[in-house]
Amino acid sequence: MNPILRVMITRYPELSDCLPDIELGYEILYNSFRHNGKLLLCGNGGSAADCDHVVGELMKGFMSKRPLPPLIRESYELQYPGEGASMVEKLQGALPAISLVCHSALISAYANDVSPEMIYAQQVYGYGRPGDVLIAFSTSGNSPNILRALQIARMQGLKTIGFSGYSGGAMKSLCDVAICVPWERTTEIQERHPPIYHALCSMLEEAFFPT
Repeated sequence: MNPILRVMITRYPELSDCLPDIELGYEILYNSFRHNGKLLLCGNGGSAADCDHVVGELMKGFMSKRPLPPLIRESYELQYPGEGASMVEKLQGALPAISLVCHSALISAYANDVSPEMIYAQQVYGYGRPGDVLIAFSTSGNSPNILRALQIARMQGLKTIGFSGYSGGAMKSLCDVAICVPWERTTEIQERHPPIYHALCSMLEEAFFPT
C-alpha cells in the first residue's frame, strides 16, 4: 500500500473499504496526466467547493514547491535575458485541472437559454478529449446535471471517477470507478471526501514532482 494511503487509513479507518477504488482512481489519473491528459471536475453546493479545492492542489505546489527543471530556466533566460530566470523561480509544476463550476457567465447563460441539467455536460463536450478524466462529486449520486456530465464524458472518450455516498446512486453505473464512502447523510459524506482527494493529490505530486 502507498504510504500516503496508509496514513489516510490510520486517520480515517472507516475509509478502508474504499481503498481498492481509491487506488484504481489514482491509476486512472496517473495514466491520463502521463499522456498529457487533463482533469475536469464538477459538483454542486459543497461539492462545487471540492472541485475548486482539487484544482488548487494540482495546479500548484501542494506538499512540495515543484521547482521547474534547470533546462526550462535556461530557455526562459535565453528568451528574456535578466528576467527569465526570475520568472521561472516564481513558476511551479502543474497538473492541468479545470473546475467546471467556476464559469458563472457560461453556466447562467446555459441554464437560462438551454437547460440547467446540461450546464456541466456542455463544458465536458467542449473541453473533454479522449484520455482526459472527469471527476464528478454527488453525495446522492443522483444529481441530474452530474449524470448528464458523466454521460457526455463517456461518449467523448473520457475516463470517469465518481465521489459519492454509500449507495453511489445512479452515477455509479456511469463511472469507471466510484468512490462511495460508507455514509448516507450529506454532511458526513462531504466530510470524508477531502481526505481521499488530498491523498490522491499527494500521490500524484509525489509521482510527477519527486523531491
